[in-house]
Amino acid sequence: MSLDRRIRIKAHIRHKVSGTAQKPRLTVFRSNTQIYAQLIDDVNGVTLAAASSLGLKEKATKTEQAAKVGALVAKVALEAGITAVIFDRNGYLYHGRVKQLAEAAREGGLKF
Repeated sequence: MSLDRRIRIKAHIRHKVSGTAQKPRLTVFRSNTQIYAQLIDDVNGVTLAAASSLGLKEKATKTEQAAKVGALVAKVALEAGITAVIFDRNGYLYHGRVKQLAEAAREGGLKF
């Protein structure tokens, strides 16, 4: 999938999806080697919580790293008092690493 296509899809998704302080947007970014997740309040334009695979020490496959990041972002969100989010796949297909992160976040206690 080309970058231009992902940007078009992302713009279409962001037109419909917006986060608030009570129900922030959980957005995912994946690079070739890392995966990042952020909880964003779009009304005030602030990031409420974030997690990434940069801090993980143990060796794991990319999908295992995504699951760990999903669990970590759920833990950080629950500590901040956030239980419900809106999932923003950021133009990526809901498959592989993005799906693993979302499922791990659900198992961690987030509702979306």
